[in-house]
Amino acid sequence: MDFKDYYGTLGVDKNASQDEIQRAYRKLARKYHPDVNKEAAAEDRFKEVGEAYEVLKDTEKRKKYDRFGSAWKQAQQRTGGAPPGWENVRVEYGPGFDFDFGEGGGGGDREAFSSLFEQLFGGRGGASPFGGGGGDPFGGFRTGRGRRAAPRKGHDVEAEVELGLEEAARGGKRQITLADPETGKRQTLEVTIPAGMLSGRKLRLSGQGGEAPGGGPRGDLLLKVKLAPDPRFRLDGRDLHTRLEVAPWEAALGGEAEVPTLDGSQRVRIPAGTSSGRRIRLRGKGFPGSGSSAAGDLYAEVSIAVPAKLSDEERELYEKLAATSSFDPRA
Repeated sequence: MDFKDYYGTLGVDKNASQDEIQRAYRKLARKYHPDVNKEAAAEDRFKEVGEAYEVLKDTEKRKKYDRFGSAWKQAQQRTGGAPPGWENVRVEYGPGFDFDFGEGGGGGDREAFSSLFEQLFGGRGGASPFGGGGGDPFGGFRTGRGRRAAPRKGHDVEAEVELGLEEAARGGKRQITLADPETGKRQTLEVTIPAGMLSGRKLRLSGQGGEAPGGGPRGDLLLKVKLAPDPRFRLDGRDLHTRLEVAPWEAALGGEAEVPTLDGSQRVRIPAGTSSGRRIRLRGKGFPGSGSSAAGDLYAEVSIAVPAKLSDEERELYEKLAATSSFDPRA
């Protein structure tokens, strides 16, 4: 059974509010609607977004999805909900299942899990994985009623990929080479980086993790993003900060200057009487948004620069200004 990460499809966190889920859906639905987006994959993406929203907008369906993962429909169809004893069994949302039988093993909970797994997935032959006899030569296990369940999944692999600020902002494809920490095997993958990825965010690549014993499904690759320092910008959340150097006469009289952005440069007006430290704000020109997160702003902080060496004429003008002006910045 293929796992569908509905939260990932909408680009929201698992703890997102219903309003955040609705906003993310509306944004993606507009982006991928076949009447608007003529790309070949747009219609399929539009359907995926709709399917995810249909589940997550419904409180009861979302609870079942969070609890049972890909098996939420089967759990919903079963009369009376989950089997007796399942209340103490935790199933983590995510590819595959993470079962928690509580402190001390909980034999009753194990039987409840075995019963539910059997009803959901079926299988054939063999003995219970929780008590005595009959292993599965194909890497899976067998339930107490003699049906074989799915084979055990391989281990997940975590890795880090460093991206430049512009690369992370625009997204795109990147080739990475990884080594499995358990087997030492190396593999080269082409990874699609979504636009607007910040440091610490993770990409889950299903089936690209460790190999499973007995031919079971491979684990997943969890790719953690790290942003490399950029000499022009400082990132704060999704806001970008940069320095804008201006000449003394530009600061005093006003003028215009070019401010660097992630997609080129933009000309801005410098108000007359601008002092060092004043910030000029460019709305929406910061780091791009992702999912329900909006793009940040770009702040250009003014820094007044003076010539390292003055010509005779420049020195004369500055001396005349000093003698004429009554301005005292320390007053």
